[in-house]
Amino acid sequence: MCAILLALVPAAPAFADAPTSTPTPTPSATQEKLEDGLALSGGTVRAIVELTDPAQNAPVARQAAADSVDVVLRPESQPFMVVQGTAEELAALAVDARVTSIHRDRAYPPTAASNLTQIGADQAHARGFVGTGQAVAVLDTGIDEDHPNFGGRIVDEACFSAVDAGVESLCPNGQTTQTGKGAADAMTAKCLADGKNLCEHGSHVAGIAAGNGGVAPGAGIVAVQVFSRVNDESVCGEASCLLAYESSLRLALDYVAASSQPIAAVNLSLGGQPSEGSCDDSEEGTVFKPKIDALLAKGIATVVAAGNEYFEGTSFPACITSTVAVGANDDSDAIADFSNRGAGVDLFAPGVDIDSSVPDNQTAVYSGTSMATPHVAGALALLKAQSPQTPMTELIDKLKAAGRPYVYQANNTQVTTPRLDVLAALTGSAPQPPITQTPAPAPEDPDPADPDPEPDPSDSSGPTPSPEPSETNPTPVPLPTLTVTVTVTVTPKAPATVCTRGTAGTRLTAKKWAVELHRSTGKLPDATLTCYLSLVQKASTVFPELTKASSLGTAYRVLRAGKTNREKLDAALLTGWLNWAHGTNGTTTLKSAEKVRLTVESTNAALKKAAKSVLPK
Repeated sequence: MCAILLALVPAAPAFADAPTSTPTPTPSATQEKLEDGLALSGGTVRAIVELTDPAQNAPVARQAAADSVDVVLRPESQPFMVVQGTAEELAALAVDARVTSIHRDRAYPPTAASNLTQIGADQAHARGFVGTGQAVAVLDTGIDEDHPNFGGRIVDEACFSAVDAGVESLCPNGQTTQTGKGAADAMTAKCLADGKNLCEHGSHVAGIAAGNGGVAPGAGIVAVQVFSRVNDESVCGEASCLLAYESSLRLALDYVAASSQPIAAVNLSLGGQPSEGSCDDSEEGTVFKPKIDALLAKGIATVVAAGNEYFEGTSFPACITSTVAVGANDDSDAIADFSNRGAGVDLFAPGVDIDSSVPDNQTAVYSGTSMATPHVAGALALLKAQSPQTPMTELIDKLKAAGRPYVYQANNTQVTTPRLDVLAALTGSAPQPPITQTPAPAPEDPDPADPDPEPDPSDSSGPTPSPEPSETNPTPVPLPTLTVTVTVTVTPKAPATVCTRGTAGTRLTAKKWAVELHRSTGKLPDATLTCYLSLVQKASTVFPELTKASSLGTAYRVLRAGKTNREKLDAALLTGWLNWAHGTNGTTTLKSAEKVRLTVESTNAALKKAAKSVLPK
């Protein structure tokens, strides 16, 4: 996602076993292969090396290893590999003509009624529509295989779980890959931390899609574990959390594409950076869209959570146009306060207070677009079981055409998005009457204003706060329970609110945000501030990888630094993103300023100008 602090090294000679007939790339061509900001990296970076074709995988890996680049993943018959290397090593690797590009191996967090009556699923079941003969592939945190809610309908399992420094595999065999029975077990020791199961998200999602009380109770479940356990407080906000690496997701999608199971839909209840429009042409989009298109051509829909940022757009990968992007509504037929919305959302589905299975034969109530997404995945299993020869694109269109229209404003335009009605789609009934929604509009990007005085680095009044908040973050971005409740049936707890953008009307300066982040002086609750930082982590390309700002203490220190022009820009950017999370400004100027921050040759004047553009008046 971001950057570090070294200049690109000059182009090195072509590797010895590179084809001699291919000209050595020029330094500028080599630099173009590297993701923006990658050459700023300090220390080593986990990166995906894209290759011209799968046949180059082995020879390039051998040469990389010979040059002391750590090859951490080399999937056979794939046109990529994953390495761990310094900025200089990656730049040297980019010289090889067989390498087409190098970018970070990004990691994505889960997007964290069954309201079957609202979508007509209960009546569909009564008429015999239960999804028999189809399956839903749930790419998530694994599944409780023995949970009575699944009734022996888990038809296949797999695990793709990346490892790194401080990152452990969740595959039961301890390796990065495992297939077959038990491969996606969510009850392993690595799933447990401080008396809780970090892997419950996948069982909850699977239960909504195809559990005994889910949308398609006759469908099979292909459980694919794609997350890794991260043991890093600066990333998690607590001791441990889960993230899904891009490399794991790519292998999982390929596994589904090669499956012999009759799969109707892939469920991805996870998400990364929000996007106001299509991300088909982004770095990640150009990798994932062909895989999603190939699945669609095979009759498999990729159904993705739109995100919980209260954003007029969708999170990655829901911003890829060939996915089915799903937002959340509540039981009163209103868009959920936390849900992303807008023209990029294909369907809304129930996502508030959804009761479903969690490990150890229990159930829990969660809210979020993570919960809405499997309603749609299960609905597509019902439609495909009814009409297995119909192309999936037509089934998706049928589902959207039958939905109850929600009419609302997003990005200054009237938008109509259907709310899932699977019974109407199955029976050909006319859609229910439209409902005009009145969600509070997301704030627009203001004109750049003159900044307040920047933080005074000499002002060290007050103790330095501890690096972590004192109370548990209810919805930290990396956690699989992104959307909070948590009323487990055995030991119920009071539900909490979903992590979402605020609705404040006043922008705060860097100094005032520093006061808020200081645990002894701020007015905003720690939980709210930690939520804001989790939203910043998803939306920004600078935080937290380039500048650690994922906890209250580290964010406070970023705001109070301000010694160099880069540090001043970091403080300004964090101020701007916190104001965005607080609900007071948009992202256009912030993203422009981040491009300056990620440019190696940015001058002090450019850094100062970028900082000034994003600070509030």
